[in-house]
Amino acid sequence: MLAARPAGADPAPILERLAALPLPMIVAGVWPLPGEIDLRSLLDLLHVRGHVIALPETPQHPAPLIFRRWHPGARLLAGRFATSYPDGPMLVPQLLLVPLLAFDQRCHRLGYGGGYYDRTLAALPGVSAIGYGWATQQVMTVPVGSHDRELDAVATDRELVERTSAT
Repeated sequence: MLAARPAGADPAPILERLAALPLPMIVAGVWPLPGEIDLRSLLDLLHVRGHVIALPETPQHPAPLIFRRWHPGARLLAGRFATSYPDGPMLVPQLLLVPLLAFDQRCHRLGYGGGYYDRTLAALPGVSAIGYGWATQQVMTVPVGSHDRELDAVATDRELVERTSAT
């Protein structure tokens, strides 16, 4: 189940916060599912700025995500779990923009339950990951298992939450 958009919430501050970050050359986003925050205008902007954009293809479990090059107007294919991905060459991103259901101050993330981003981050050591969501999705503590990977930060409509250490 996707996180509900808070009444009157505007995703523009999230997109502006992400666009203002010093982003690497190859950035992976996602094509939005219904009800998800829509990154498409940010992906368009990054493409115009000269970034290489990738979108994930969801393979059979337990494989990590596969990333394919995207550009405005690229042909999209139907993927697993109602996702869409481009019909482009595979590449390795330097930064993942990661959707989430909930997150905490330590940037632990509750995802959609498949573990795809955790496996992907484990398979791509050194790759950064920034989550994005509504400030109302922040909780005190996200349950964490040994396989769970924390994010470097989470961009919300109120602020950029940067990872903190355990207290």
